[in-house]
Amino acid sequence: SMSLREHALSLFRSAVDTIRPAPMLKRAVKLQGDGCPQLLVKGQAFPVKRDLYLVGFGKAVLGMAAAAEEILGEHLVRGIINVPLGIQESLQRAGMQEMLLKPDSKIQVIEGAKNNLPDPEALKGAVAIQELAEGLTVDDLLLVLISGGGSALLPAPIPPILLKEKEKLTKMLASRGAAIQELNIVRKTLSLLKGGGLARLAYPARVVSLILSDVIGDPLDIIASGPTAASSHSVQDCLQILAKYNLLHHLPKSVETVLSSSPTKPTALEDYSHVCNIIIGSNTLALDEAKRQAEGLGYATLILSAAICGEVGHVATLYCQLIRLVCLGFAGLGEGTLSDEVRGNLLQLAAELEIPGLNLAEFLQALRGLGPERPVCILAGGETTVQLQGTGKGGRNQELALRVGLGLHRAQAVETSSPLGRCEIVFLSGGTDGQDGPTEAAGAFCSPELVDEALQEGLSVEAFLSNNDSYTFFSQFQGGHHLLVTGLTGTNVMDIQAILIRAT
Repeated sequence: SMSLREHALSLFRSAVDTIRPAPMLKRAVKLQGDGCPQLLVKGQAFPVKRDLYLVGFGKAVLGMAAAAEEILGEHLVRGIINVPLGIQESLQRAGMQEMLLKPDSKIQVIEGAKNNLPDPEALKGAVAIQELAEGLTVDDLLLVLISGGGSALLPAPIPPILLKEKEKLTKMLASRGAAIQELNIVRKTLSLLKGGGLARLAYPARVVSLILSDVIGDPLDIIASGPTAASSHSVQDCLQILAKYNLLHHLPKSVETVLSSSPTKPTALEDYSHVCNIIIGSNTLALDEAKRQAEGLGYATLILSAAICGEVGHVATLYCQLIRLVCLGFAGLGEGTLSDEVRGNLLQLAAELEIPGLNLAEFLQALRGLGPERPVCILAGGETTVQLQGTGKGGRNQELALRVGLGLHRAQAVETSSPLGRCEIVFLSGGTDGQDGPTEAAGAFCSPELVDEALQEGLSVEAFLSNNDSYTFFSQFQGGHHLLVTGLTGTNVMDIQAILIRAT
């Protein structure tokens, strides 16, 4: 039979496959009818009265556009997409032809945002998109493709602000300790296209946005800075932030001009009746697919959360305690004092991590019903953070797997007849984009035996962890057998974790 590891790998792959650009678009979008054709998006119908246009920006948008053009066929009049510098070449090299546009494509590709920072190329693309949007009429339909990394690819400062002035201001804010949320509010306020600007420019045309979310909770106004979503912030918010960091009197003249002439209240919602924003890919959708597959393989399957965030060490502890709890349940100790203690630890940890929307008490209740007769699969997703201390090579998924391996080893070492010993356990963490940090791997697998097996090869897990050197560890350990390597996937909905447990 397949090993737990093979199962974990197949669950990860099926989750990623479901949010790859082509299958994702073909599932969500259909074109119907000849007389008056309609665009069907997740069951909603949009009549194609006159011309259909397409714009897009983000790291996964090239593949999305290629799939969209195939679906739309002759109805597509023209398109413009802004994608990261060098992406066409790297997809070509990776043999991912299906992500590239056909030679006779009606979509113009502009590559920019070197190192994920706005640059003159990205600005050129943003201006082209702006001009296309401004020229639309009431009978036109604009399809907007959005994925993560879209913000740097859509720089369009409100004139007379220059891109370099806007950049300098964001750098000053960042150096004074402004949070990413604050930077985004300032960026949006000074942008023509962000914070709903693109939707306003396209008015009165119908605007339909297809969004691949790489942000926890899928907030429409945050993903790619929300070019087609009503902004939840006003000019007042922007001024408050600038005042907080003592920058009100150090602003470029152009920024003062724009801020003093902008309307002070956020645009009322009725301005957006011509817009429809639809999330067609997200961590939640990927986890749902993994769950379907796991149940097909005979696992009792639970999804913990698609919003796992926080420091990687704390998240590793959460997963280790969950694994302990399942194993205690398998050993018939689910209602004992030890299980109560573990449940208490878990609730405490979850409170500290502040994972949005997680009802852990309810999840623990669902765990209570699981016995050893069926293997258990727990799925989760999101994005952890790593506090860098060392100079090693790694990524948050490999570091998480290594920390879980160490945590399980320690838990087993403390308890003499540990219930962990009577279970087969595999933990996997992987980035859905196929690249974890600056490494060749998407993530890694681990099990409670990892630490001891590594010691036999003269590798100390603690030493590698203290240098944030997880990739080097996994590359050396058992010849790289525990690395999760998928290659670039052309998509991204953050990370996925799978815990598989079977009674032995």
